[in-house]
Amino acid sequence: MAKVKISKKSTRIDMTAMCDVAFLLLSFFVMTATARLPEPHPVDAPASTVQTKLPEDGLATITVGDQKVFFTILGKEVRRKTLERISSKYNMPFTEGEYEAFSNVQGFGVPLNQLKGLLELEPAERNKEGLQKGIPYDSINNQLGDWVEFARQANKEVLEMRIANGEDVPFKDLDIAIKGDADEEYPTIKRVIDILQEQKKNRFFLVTGLRNEDF
Repeated sequence: MAKVKISKKSTRIDMTAMCDVAFLLLSFFVMTATARLPEPHPVDAPASTVQTKLPEDGLATITVGDQKVFFTILGKEVRRKTLERISSKYNMPFTEGEYEAFSNVQGFGVPLNQLKGLLELEPAERNKEGLQKGIPYDSINNQLGDWVEFARQANKEVLEMRIANGEDVPFKDLDIAIKGDADEEYPTIKRVIDILQEQKKNRFFLVTGLRNEDF
């Protein structure tokens, strides 16, 4: 009697669809992810369980670490108009190239007499450790207060221009966030808060690192 030949079925699994899904997910996460901004002075923020997200625009951040203060302004237009006001008050002219360079600087921490030198550097060199010594913020030389005040004015001007052009954007004051190192001494943080309160800026964010609620 002839043997019945059983056909062998292939065990190969077509992974084409799975690869397509994987690449779609990867593309989605890459395009929606928020890049971490380079910092001239990284700090270790205190831990917290609060998960409030910072605004993605209309925000300035004051970073405090090692008794030094640094300032970050979101938005190229706001940065440029802030520098224009600084230039006018301190009678310190800037070239068009310096305005363009500053509009691309996310965060900085130098006295005004060192700002031109900072802008002459390549972007990769500006955030070298120890290069930026911090913005003066004492009562005699309160450059930080001027940066905050002029950034708020610049943000207002930019919003007015956008609204005049028909954009549907909320008109609000520039949000301020304070990002302090967990080991920073209290008097430095208090001085920064005092500067904000002198400008009647009593609402601001405190940036913290997320920790598990069980700890």
